[in-house]
Amino acid sequence: MESFPEVKVICASKYVNALEMREIYQAGIRHFGENHAQVLLDKKAQLNDLSIVWHFIGHLQTNKVKKLIPEINYLHSLDSIKLANEIQKFRQTPLDCFIELNVNKDPNKTGLSVEKIDDFLKEVMFYDKIRVVGFMAMGVDGDTNQTKAIFEVLKSLKIKYNLPYLSMGMTQDYDIALSVGTDFVRIGRKFIL
Repeated sequence: MESFPEVKVICASKYVNALEMREIYQAGIRHFGENHAQVLLDKKAQLNDLSIVWHFIGHLQTNKVKKLIPEINYLHSLDSIKLANEIQKFRQTPLDCFIELNVNKDPNKTGLSVEKIDDFLKEVMFYDKIRVVGFMAMGVDGDTNQTKAIFEVLKSLKIKYNLPYLSMGMTQDYDIALSVGTDFVRIGRKFIL
């Protein structure tokens, strides 16, 4: 079996409660991600004695920014200047952010189109509370070829823009993401104890 020691596994912990998260932490996982702001805040309060790296991996509504943004280490869903403005307002230190992309322009998914990256990066570079560290995208459920194509686009964009990380791959397609060269995978259902 191939080993990917540099890849960070994020436990997408919506399937587990705080007690189970403790067990997962004891097993060696340090990165946890939630896609609902209030759930993340509640779990963080229950687990504040642990050195968890907190990721917000869902679509972030601007009305949730004030409470959530000071409490996380990574945001995987930066996709608008409106959201960037809110982060700038409520964050004290630079926040590591992934720009969420909607590579195949799926109307059911959020994220920037690839054509808008240049303008978005030019604007966001003036925000001192946002540090763009890479790109995030989701594959197409049940379609290995489209998923791989999306991940390949992200890899080429990482190189083009000289960014350090990619966040791609979930429980159903992490193996494809690993083969393309992801840096963070978001694994959920496999952590059900």
